[in-house]
Amino acid sequence: HVGSPLRRLTKRSAEVEFLTASGSGEFAAPEEEIQRRRNLAIIAHPDAGKTTLTEKLLLYGGAVQQAGAVRTRADQRAATSDWMELEQERGISITSTVLSFDFMGKHINLLDTPGHQDFSEDTYRTLAAADNAVCLVDAAKGLEPQTRKLMEVAKRGRQPIFTFCNKMDRPALAPFELIDQIESEFGITCCPVVWPIGDGERFQGVLERETKLVHLFERGDRTGKATDLQTVPIDDPGLEAMVGEELYAQLMEDIEMLDGLIEPLDAERILVGEQTPMFFGSAMTNFGVELFLRHFLEIGTVPGPRQVLGGAGGGSGGATADGAVAEVGPNGKLQMIKPDFPEFTGFVFKLQANLDPRHRDRLAYIRIVSGKYQKGMKVSHSRSTRKFGLAQAQALFATDREAVAEAFPGDVIGINNPSGLLSIGDTIYTGNTRISFPGIPSFSPEVFAYFSNPNPSNYKNYRKGLKELLEEGAVQLLRERDDDGNGNPILAAVGQLQFDVVQHRMKNEYGCDTKLEPIGYNSARWAEGGWEKVDAAKAEGILAGAFQAKDKWERPVMLFRNDWKIKQLVDSNDAHGMALAPCAATPDIVE
Repeated sequence: HVGSPLRRLTKRSAEVEFLTASGSGEFAAPEEEIQRRRNLAIIAHPDAGKTTLTEKLLLYGGAVQQAGAVRTRADQRAATSDWMELEQERGISITSTVLSFDFMGKHINLLDTPGHQDFSEDTYRTLAAADNAVCLVDAAKGLEPQTRKLMEVAKRGRQPIFTFCNKMDRPALAPFELIDQIESEFGITCCPVVWPIGDGERFQGVLERETKLVHLFERGDRTGKATDLQTVPIDDPGLEAMVGEELYAQLMEDIEMLDGLIEPLDAERILVGEQTPMFFGSAMTNFGVELFLRHFLEIGTVPGPRQVLGGAGGGSGGATADGAVAEVGPNGKLQMIKPDFPEFTGFVFKLQANLDPRHRDRLAYIRIVSGKYQKGMKVSHSRSTRKFGLAQAQALFATDREAVAEAFPGDVIGINNPSGLLSIGDTIYTGNTRISFPGIPSFSPEVFAYFSNPNPSNYKNYRKGLKELLEEGAVQLLRERDDDGNGNPILAAVGQLQFDVVQHRMKNEYGCDTKLEPIGYNSARWAEGGWEKVDAAKAEGILAGAFQAKDKWERPVMLFRNDWKIKQLVDSNDAHGMALAPCAATPDIVE
């Protein structure tokens, strides 16, 4: 069994120290519950079949009785994981979703993520909460731009990465070509756990290499489980007749090459993202999905330890742009919290408003790192040190929720956040020692627009809607440097589609028409040196053409029209001390 990863380790060499705590152990998680947990985030380029794979995993896990593809026939229902109206209209995932279910004695938390590049930030946050990642590849197209971007993010997290080559029922690239693409692009070794027999109309099934069993399938109902036609040993004399002479000969040749060239599965290398177990199948027609799920439960890691920011009891800083943490504790050691740490700890990786529009709810998604949640427990908020009660937590299944009395490391729970106290990246904990996990940095925005309400009578709803959507991280909010809060805010996003979603939700959830006025800048940099350094640089005349803005924390943000100007400033950065950075995490401060 693959052990647990040391998450987000600094690049420098440092000794690791696991934190301990004295006390009653009231909130300690039972070891059997920790070992029972698995979670995974699915990442993919749009249209690679990510939502379809998610639905079929839920189907095999017994969580749904009928799977609904996104582009669906009239008699098939909508996808469970794409619950937002705009998702169903456009046939894409635009928000991450948590889906939990039990299978083979394990409790699985499946984190479905957006595939569209404009929502990469939501995917990044979800990966921060996951212990395992599944990279879905369209076998006909190979690696695509968004696949590359998200795979790089997953690799930097040093977490197990599984690869599922989808759509084998369509004409596909040769399996060895897919392996070569992944290995040459990411420097990660592929180890096929199953191997396809044919592709397109000739796709016959898969060989399970460890057991040397050939799983032959016939196309099942698109919304139901695949029909298991037959499982045949590789040396069965009737196999050639079943798959055809040509495919049989190709399979025998492939087996010889695999055995001679492919390294065996290595648990330690999988653990740190150096080797990826590889699977082939078709989510739409149910080839290979259950096999993947069963092997994932055997190979995937249980919830692992997390690094404490700057050591327990305080510290400052956050995750860097490449996902590493550059802080160590006061004794020079990396301080980590394991799932069996006897206090409850967790962090916010997502906020969502209006999961139930009838009640105008606001929910914080908490990934539990250690200990167990108990109804009514008191927790501390790391950024403010305020204490508050968790009167009721909810288990999540897309928009469906149910109250839970207990939850354990690796689980994701939803807690009400009506006051807006919790922000993305915040830590909550029990015990007397302040705990703070690394913040989750925002992506550098690339599109900017003034946002306004053309109807003064809707001003109250406009402010409420904007506040709640900003808390979700749907977009970022900036203001002109001298804006006292009464001017029109500037929305900043990775892509235009994020603006479309905000306007759609403002109209449908808050009843507000809104107006966007684009401004001609395409890059942002946070000046970590502060306003004093910005003013000094401006006095020297080197900020000509830059737009001075500030974020919600009053930190300076420079907007630029082109990358050339940024490069010019970065080259002279040390001299002026602005310390320009492409992203910024929620500050780890005591308010």
